[in-house]
Amino acid sequence: MEILAIETSCDDTGIAILSAKGGPASGGDEFEVLANVVSSQTALGKKYGGVFPAMAKREHQKNLVPTLVKVLKKAEMLNSKVINETPDFKNILEREPELEKNLISLFKKYGKPDVDLIAVTNGPGLEPCLWVGVNFAKAISQFWNIPVVAVNHIESHILVNLLENPEIKFPAVALVVSGGHTQIILIKKIGKYKILGETRDDAAGECFDKCAKILGLGYPGGPIISKLAEIDPRGLSANRPRGSIKLPRPMFNTKDYDFSFSGLKTAVLYAWQKISAVKFHSSENLRQQKINMAAEVQQAIIDVLVKKTIKAAKDYKIKTLILGGGVTANKELRKQFKEALNTSSRVEVFVPTPNLSTDNALMTAITGFYHQKNKIPWEKLQAESNLRIGEKVIK
Repeated sequence: MEILAIETSCDDTGIAILSAKGGPASGGDEFEVLANVVSSQTALGKKYGGVFPAMAKREHQKNLVPTLVKVLKKAEMLNSKVINETPDFKNILEREPELEKNLISLFKKYGKPDVDLIAVTNGPGLEPCLWVGVNFAKAISQFWNIPVVAVNHIESHILVNLLENPEIKFPAVALVVSGGHTQIILIKKIGKYKILGETRDDAAGECFDKCAKILGLGYPGGPIISKLAEIDPRGLSANRPRGSIKLPRPMFNTKDYDFSFSGLKTAVLYAWQKISAVKFHSSENLRQQKINMAAEVQQAIIDVLVKKTIKAAKDYKIKTLILGGGVTANKELRKQFKEALNTSSRVEVFVPTPNLSTDNALMTAITGFYHQKNKIPWEKLQAESNLRIGEKVIK
Protein backbone atom coordinates (compact mmCIF):
# COMPACT_ATOMS: atom_id res chain seq x y z
CA MET A 1 0.00 0.00 0.00
CA GLU A 2 1.33 3.46 -0.98
CA ILE A 3 0.10 6.28 1.24
CA LEU A 4 0.24 9.97 0.39
CA ALA A 5 0.20 11.97 3.63
CA ILE A 6 -0.45 15.66 4.29
CA GLU A 7 0.35 17.54 7.51
CA THR A 8 -0.52 21.24 8.09
CA SER A 9 -1.54 21.36 11.75
CA CYS A 10 0.71 24.31 12.59
CA ASP A 11 3.40 26.13 10.60
CA ASP A 12 5.24 23.32 8.80
CA THR A 13 3.96 22.04 5.46
CA GLY A 14 4.64 18.30 5.42
CA ILE A 15 4.00 15.82 2.61
CA ALA A 16 5.28 12.26 2.46
CA ILE A 17 4.76 8.98 0.63
CA LEU A 18 5.06 5.78 2.65
CA SER A 19 5.02 2.24 1.32
CA ALA A 20 3.45 0.04 3.98
CA LYS A 21 2.50 -3.58 4.28
CA GLY A 22 1.88 -5.94 7.12
CA GLY A 23 -0.57 -7.62 9.39
CA PRO A 24 -0.74 -11.04 11.07
CA ALA A 25 -0.52 -12.93 7.77
CA SER A 26 2.83 -11.35 6.88
CA GLY A 27 4.32 -11.76 10.33
CA GLY A 28 4.61 -8.06 11.05
CA ASP A 29 4.44 -4.55 9.64
CA GLU A 30 7.00 -3.29 7.14
CA PHE A 31 7.53 0.29 6.06
CA GLU A 32 9.60 2.00 3.39
CA VAL A 33 9.88 5.76 3.21
CA LEU A 34 9.60 6.72 -0.46
CA ALA A 35 9.69 10.47 0.14
CA ASN A 36 9.39 12.92 3.01
CA VAL A 37 9.56 16.70 2.62
CA VAL A 38 8.88 19.42 5.19
CA SER A 39 8.62 23.03 4.07
CA SER A 40 9.44 24.94 7.25
CA GLN A 41 8.19 28.37 8.29
CA THR A 42 10.80 28.73 11.05
CA ALA A 43 12.43 31.72 9.32
CA LEU A 44 9.09 33.56 9.39
CA GLY A 45 8.61 32.61 13.03
CA LYS A 46 12.01 34.05 13.89
CA LYS A 47 11.24 37.25 12.00
CA TYR A 48 7.87 37.86 13.66
CA GLY A 49 8.48 36.19 17.02
CA GLY A 50 6.08 33.26 16.76
CA VAL A 51 3.38 31.54 14.70
CA PHE A 52 0.48 33.63 13.38
CA PRO A 53 -2.34 31.42 12.03
CA ALA A 54 -3.36 33.69 9.14
CA MET A 55 0.22 34.02 7.97
CA ALA A 56 0.87 30.29 8.38
CA LYS A 57 -2.27 29.55 6.35
CA ARG A 58 -1.02 31.69 3.46
CA GLU A 59 2.34 29.91 3.51
CA HIS A 60 0.62 26.51 3.39
CA GLN A 61 -1.41 27.64 0.38
CA LYS A 62 1.81 28.67 -1.35
CA ASN A 63 3.87 25.61 -0.35
CA LEU A 64 1.53 22.62 -0.71
CA VAL A 65 1.66 22.07 -4.47
CA PRO A 66 5.44 22.66 -4.88
CA THR A 67 6.04 20.33 -1.91
CA LEU A 68 3.79 17.67 -3.45
CA VAL A 69 5.72 17.87 -6.72
CA LYS A 70 9.03 17.43 -4.83
CA VAL A 71 7.65 14.40 -3.01
CA LEU A 72 6.30 12.77 -6.18
CA LYS A 73 9.66 13.31 -7.89
CA LYS A 74 11.57 11.76 -4.99
CA ALA A 75 9.21 8.80 -4.94
CA GLU A 76 9.48 8.48 -8.74
CA MET A 77 5.71 8.84 -9.01
CA LEU A 78 5.45 11.99 -11.10
CA ASN A 79 3.07 10.77 -13.80
CA SER A 80 3.13 12.67 -17.10
CA LYS A 81 0.04 10.87 -18.40
CA VAL A 82 -2.69 13.48 -18.01
CA ILE A 83 -6.43 12.91 -18.24
CA ASN A 84 -7.90 15.60 -20.48
CA GLU A 85 -10.41 16.78 -17.92
CA THR A 86 -11.03 20.23 -16.46
CA PRO A 87 -10.94 20.18 -12.65
CA ASP A 88 -14.19 21.07 -10.92
CA PHE A 89 -13.52 21.44 -7.21
CA LYS A 90 -17.18 22.09 -6.34
CA ASN A 91 -16.29 25.04 -4.08
CA ILE A 92 -13.74 23.01 -2.11
CA LEU A 93 -11.08 25.68 -2.56
CA GLU A 94 -13.22 28.81 -2.74
CA ARG A 95 -11.30 30.26 0.23
CA GLU A 96 -7.90 29.22 -1.12
CA PRO A 97 -7.70 30.84 -4.59
CA GLU A 98 -3.88 30.58 -4.82
CA LEU A 99 -3.99 26.91 -3.88
CA GLU A 100 -6.77 26.28 -6.41
CA LYS A 101 -4.74 27.96 -9.16
CA ASN A 102 -1.65 25.89 -8.31
CA LEU A 103 -3.64 22.64 -8.17
CA ILE A 104 -5.29 23.25 -11.54
CA SER A 105 -1.84 23.83 -13.01
CA LEU A 106 -0.65 20.57 -11.40
CA PHE A 107 -3.57 18.54 -12.72
CA LYS A 108 -3.07 19.90 -16.24
CA LYS A 109 0.60 18.90 -16.19
CA TYR A 110 0.64 15.60 -14.26
CA GLY A 111 -1.59 12.58 -13.94
CA LYS A 112 -2.68 10.46 -11.00
CA PRO A 113 0.23 8.86 -9.12
CA ASP A 114 0.20 5.20 -8.09
CA VAL A 115 -1.16 5.95 -4.61
CA ASP A 116 -3.72 3.84 -2.74
CA LEU A 117 -4.66 6.13 0.14
CA ILE A 118 -4.50 9.77 1.24
CA ALA A 119 -3.93 10.41 4.95
CA VAL A 120 -4.40 13.97 6.19
CA THR A 121 -4.14 15.56 9.63
CA ASN A 122 -7.56 16.95 10.54
CA GLY A 123 -6.85 17.96 14.15
CA PRO A 124 -5.97 19.10 16.70
CA GLY A 125 -4.09 22.20 15.60
CA LEU A 126 -4.52 25.73 14.29
CA GLU A 127 -7.88 25.74 12.52
CA PRO A 128 -6.93 27.92 9.50
CA CYS A 129 -3.88 25.75 8.88
CA LEU A 130 -5.78 22.48 9.28
CA TRP A 131 -8.41 23.58 6.79
CA VAL A 132 -5.83 24.27 4.08
CA GLY A 133 -4.47 20.72 4.36
CA VAL A 134 -7.93 19.19 4.62
CA ASN A 135 -9.22 21.08 1.56
CA PHE A 136 -6.08 20.16 -0.36
CA ALA A 137 -6.68 16.49 0.46
CA LYS A 138 -10.35 16.77 -0.52
CA ALA A 139 -9.50 18.27 -3.90
CA ILE A 140 -6.89 15.60 -4.66
CA SER A 141 -9.17 12.81 -3.45
CA GLN A 142 -12.04 14.08 -5.58
CA PHE A 143 -10.07 14.67 -8.80
CA TRP A 144 -7.73 11.66 -8.67
CA ASN A 145 -10.34 9.37 -7.08
CA ILE A 146 -8.12 8.28 -4.17
CA PRO A 147 -9.77 7.31 -0.84
CA VAL A 148 -8.95 9.44 2.18
CA VAL A 149 -8.59 8.89 5.92
CA ALA A 150 -8.50 11.57 8.65
CA VAL A 151 -5.62 11.42 11.14
CA ASN A 152 -5.40 12.64 14.74
CA HIS A 153 -2.23 14.70 15.14
CA ILE A 154 -1.58 13.58 18.74
CA GLU A 155 -1.99 9.92 17.84
CA SER A 156 0.44 10.36 14.95
CA HIS A 157 3.11 11.71 17.34
CA ILE A 158 2.79 8.39 19.18
CA LEU A 159 2.53 5.97 16.26
CA VAL A 160 5.50 7.46 14.37
CA ASN A 161 7.62 5.41 16.79
CA LEU A 162 6.36 2.29 15.00
CA LEU A 163 8.11 3.41 11.84
CA GLU A 164 11.48 2.55 13.36
CA ASN A 165 10.24 0.11 16.02
CA PRO A 166 7.30 -1.91 14.63
CA GLU A 167 7.83 -4.46 17.42
CA ILE A 168 6.55 -2.10 20.16
CA LYS A 169 4.17 -3.96 22.45
CA PHE A 170 0.99 -2.58 24.02
CA PRO A 171 -0.34 -1.59 26.51
CA ALA A 172 1.95 1.41 26.90
CA VAL A 173 2.08 4.90 28.38
CA ALA A 174 2.85 7.81 26.05
CA LEU A 175 4.04 11.33 26.76
CA VAL A 176 3.20 13.74 23.95
CA VAL A 177 4.91 17.06 24.54
CA SER A 178 4.98 19.89 22.00
CA GLY A 179 4.32 23.57 21.52
CA GLY A 180 0.58 23.09 21.83
CA HIS A 181 0.14 19.91 23.89
CA THR A 182 1.45 18.14 26.96
CA GLN A 183 -0.40 14.90 27.68
CA ILE A 184 0.22 11.54 29.34
CA ILE A 185 -1.82 8.90 27.54
CA LEU A 186 -2.61 5.29 28.37
CA ILE A 187 -2.51 3.18 25.19
CA LYS A 188 -4.47 -0.05 25.52
CA LYS A 189 -3.93 -0.80 21.84
CA ILE A 190 -3.81 1.21 18.64
CA GLY A 191 -7.01 3.25 18.54
CA LYS A 192 -7.86 2.75 22.24
CA TYR A 193 -6.60 5.65 24.38
CA LYS A 194 -7.24 7.30 27.73
CA ILE A 195 -5.75 10.63 28.76
CA LEU A 196 -4.23 10.20 32.22
CA GLY A 197 -3.01 13.77 32.58
CA GLU A 198 -2.45 16.96 30.66
CA THR A 199 -1.42 20.56 31.13
CA ARG A 200 -3.93 22.81 32.83
CA ASP A 201 -2.57 25.91 31.09
CA ASP A 202 0.57 26.32 28.95
CA ALA A 203 2.13 23.38 27.10
CA ALA A 204 5.79 22.64 27.77
CA GLY A 205 6.86 23.83 24.32
CA GLU A 206 4.88 27.02 24.75
CA CYS A 207 6.64 27.56 28.09
CA PHE A 208 10.03 27.18 26.39
CA ASP A 209 9.03 29.79 23.79
CA LYS A 210 7.69 32.28 26.33
CA CYS A 211 10.72 31.93 28.61
CA ALA A 212 13.05 32.44 25.65
CA LYS A 213 11.14 35.59 24.75
CA ILE A 214 11.51 36.90 28.32
CA LEU A 215 15.26 36.31 28.09
CA GLY A 216 15.46 37.99 24.68
CA LEU A 217 16.67 34.81 22.99
CA GLY A 218 14.37 34.70 19.98
CA TYR A 219 12.12 32.02 18.44
CA PRO A 220 11.68 29.05 18.54
CA GLY A 221 12.58 28.98 22.22
CA GLY A 222 13.14 25.28 22.84
CA PRO A 223 16.21 24.75 20.62
CA ILE A 224 17.77 28.07 21.73
CA ILE A 225 17.35 27.32 25.44
CA SER A 226 18.63 23.78 24.90
CA LYS A 227 21.75 25.04 23.15
CA LEU A 228 22.49 27.56 25.92
CA ALA A 229 21.81 24.97 28.60
CA GLU A 230 24.50 22.70 27.12
CA ILE A 231 27.08 25.28 28.27
CA ASP A 232 25.90 24.82 31.88
CA PRO A 233 24.46 21.28 32.11
CA ARG A 234 22.51 20.41 35.23
CA GLY A 235 24.85 17.47 35.72
CA LEU A 236 27.38 19.98 37.03
CA SER A 237 24.90 21.60 39.40
CA ALA A 238 27.11 20.88 42.42
CA ASN A 239 29.73 23.20 40.93
CA ARG A 240 27.35 26.06 40.18
CA PRO A 241 28.24 29.34 41.89
CA ARG A 242 26.54 30.29 45.16
CA GLY A 243 23.30 32.15 44.60
CA SER A 244 22.63 30.62 41.20
CA ILE A 245 19.06 30.54 39.91
CA LYS A 246 16.48 28.12 41.30
CA LEU A 247 13.02 27.93 39.75
CA PRO A 248 9.87 26.14 40.99
CA ARG A 249 8.68 22.77 39.63
CA PRO A 250 4.89 23.32 39.38
CA MET A 251 2.71 20.36 40.43
CA PHE A 252 5.85 18.27 40.99
CA ASN A 253 4.49 16.56 44.11
CA THR A 254 0.80 16.28 43.26
CA LYS A 255 -0.64 12.76 43.10
CA ASP A 256 -2.21 13.23 39.66
CA TYR A 257 -0.56 13.21 36.24
CA ASP A 258 -1.39 16.80 35.29
CA PHE A 259 1.00 19.63 34.50
CA SER A 260 1.07 23.40 34.86
CA PHE A 261 3.73 25.59 33.27
CA SER A 262 2.26 29.09 33.46
CA GLY A 263 3.62 29.54 37.00
CA LEU A 264 7.11 28.61 35.82
CA LYS A 265 6.90 31.23 33.08
CA THR A 266 5.84 33.84 35.66
CA ALA A 267 8.69 32.85 37.97
CA VAL A 268 11.15 33.30 35.09
CA LEU A 269 9.69 36.74 34.36
CA TYR A 270 10.08 37.96 37.94
CA ALA A 271 13.53 36.41 38.37
CA TRP A 272 14.79 37.92 35.12
CA GLN A 273 13.41 41.35 35.99
CA LYS A 274 15.37 41.18 39.22
CA ILE A 275 18.53 40.03 37.48
CA SER A 276 18.18 42.66 34.75
CA ALA A 277 18.02 45.42 37.36
CA VAL A 278 21.58 44.59 38.43
CA LYS A 279 24.38 46.55 36.76
CA PHE A 280 26.77 43.95 35.42
CA HIS A 281 30.42 44.77 34.86
CA SER A 282 30.45 43.13 31.42
CA SER A 283 28.20 41.66 28.76
CA GLU A 284 29.82 38.30 29.53
CA ASN A 285 28.41 38.41 33.06
CA LEU A 286 24.93 39.02 31.68
CA ARG A 287 25.38 36.20 29.17
CA GLN A 288 26.35 33.85 31.99
CA GLN A 289 23.12 34.73 33.78
CA LYS A 290 21.18 33.84 30.62
CA ILE A 291 23.04 30.53 30.45
CA ASN A 292 22.20 29.77 34.09
CA MET A 293 18.55 30.72 33.56
CA ALA A 294 18.25 28.67 30.36
CA ALA A 295 19.71 25.60 32.08
CA GLU A 296 17.36 25.99 35.04
CA VAL A 297 14.28 26.51 32.82
CA GLN A 298 15.10 23.37 30.87
CA GLN A 299 15.75 21.33 34.00
CA ALA A 300 12.55 22.50 35.70
CA ILE A 301 10.49 21.36 32.73
CA ILE A 302 12.37 18.06 32.41
CA ASP A 303 12.05 17.28 36.12
CA VAL A 304 8.26 17.51 36.01
CA LEU A 305 7.87 15.65 32.70
CA VAL A 306 10.09 12.77 33.81
CA LYS A 307 8.60 12.35 37.29
CA LYS A 308 4.94 12.49 36.21
CA THR A 309 5.38 10.17 33.23
CA ILE A 310 7.35 7.53 35.11
CA LYS A 311 4.81 7.71 37.95
CA ALA A 312 2.02 6.95 35.45
CA ALA A 313 3.94 4.00 34.02
CA LYS A 314 4.55 2.56 37.50
CA ASP A 315 1.00 3.16 38.74
CA TYR A 316 -0.47 1.37 35.71
CA LYS A 317 2.24 -1.33 35.77
CA ILE A 318 3.28 -0.51 32.22
CA LYS A 319 6.60 -1.73 30.80
CA THR A 320 6.57 0.32 27.59
CA LEU A 321 6.95 4.10 27.48
CA ILE A 322 6.57 6.08 24.24
CA LEU A 323 7.64 9.70 23.78
CA GLY A 324 6.45 11.96 20.99
CA GLY A 325 6.18 15.60 19.98
CA GLY A 326 8.61 18.37 19.12
CA VAL A 327 9.92 18.86 22.66
CA THR A 328 11.19 15.25 22.68
CA ALA A 329 13.85 16.35 20.19
CA ASN A 330 15.53 17.90 23.25
CA LYS A 331 18.71 15.87 23.85
CA GLU A 332 18.74 16.41 27.62
CA LEU A 333 15.13 15.29 27.97
CA ARG A 334 15.90 12.07 26.08
CA LYS A 335 19.03 11.46 28.13
CA GLN A 336 17.38 12.00 31.50
CA PHE A 337 14.37 9.84 30.66
CA LYS A 338 16.65 6.94 29.75
CA GLU A 339 18.83 7.47 32.83
CA ALA A 340 15.82 7.56 35.14
CA LEU A 341 14.36 4.39 33.64
CA ASN A 342 17.66 2.53 33.68
CA THR A 343 18.09 3.14 37.40
CA SER A 344 14.52 2.85 38.66
CA SER A 345 12.62 0.30 36.57
CA ARG A 346 12.55 -2.18 33.72
CA VAL A 347 10.42 0.09 31.56
CA GLU A 348 11.58 0.29 27.93
CA VAL A 349 11.44 3.76 26.39
CA PHE A 350 10.93 4.54 22.69
CA VAL A 351 11.70 7.99 21.27
CA PRO A 352 11.55 8.94 17.59
CA THR A 353 14.62 10.41 15.93
CA PRO A 354 14.64 14.24 16.22
CA ASN A 355 13.47 14.79 12.63
CA LEU A 356 10.44 12.58 13.34
CA SER A 357 9.74 14.23 16.71
CA THR A 358 8.83 17.55 15.11
CA ASP A 359 5.80 17.82 12.80
CA ASN A 360 6.13 15.81 9.60
CA ALA A 361 3.89 13.86 7.24
CA LEU A 362 5.47 10.44 7.82
CA MET A 363 3.74 10.28 11.19
CA THR A 364 0.48 11.09 9.40
CA ALA A 365 1.14 8.34 6.87
CA ILE A 366 1.84 5.57 9.37
CA THR A 367 -1.24 6.51 11.40
CA GLY A 368 -3.29 6.42 8.20
CA PHE A 369 -1.97 2.92 7.58
CA TYR A 370 -3.23 1.68 10.95
CA HIS A 371 -6.63 3.32 10.34
CA GLN A 372 -7.00 2.46 6.66
CA LYS A 373 -10.37 0.84 7.39
CA ASN A 374 -11.72 4.24 8.47
CA LYS A 375 -11.86 5.70 4.96
CA ILE A 376 -14.48 8.39 4.51
CA PRO A 377 -15.98 10.14 1.47
CA TRP A 378 -13.98 13.28 0.76
CA GLU A 379 -17.17 15.34 1.18
CA LYS A 380 -17.31 14.38 4.88
CA LEU A 381 -13.73 15.31 5.68
CA GLN A 382 -13.62 18.16 8.23
CA ALA A 383 -10.97 20.02 10.23
CA GLU A 384 -11.38 19.75 14.02
CA SER A 385 -9.01 22.12 15.83
CA ASN A 386 -9.91 20.76 19.29
CA LEU A 387 -9.92 17.07 18.37
CA ARG A 388 -9.17 14.80 21.35
CA ILE A 389 -7.34 11.48 21.36
CA GLY A 390 -9.43 10.06 24.21
CA GLU A 391 -11.39 10.92 27.30
CA LYS A 392 -9.68 12.13 30.46
CA VAL A 393 -9.38 9.58 33.24
CA ILE A 394 -10.94 11.09 36.38
CA LYS A 395 -9.51 9.69 39.60
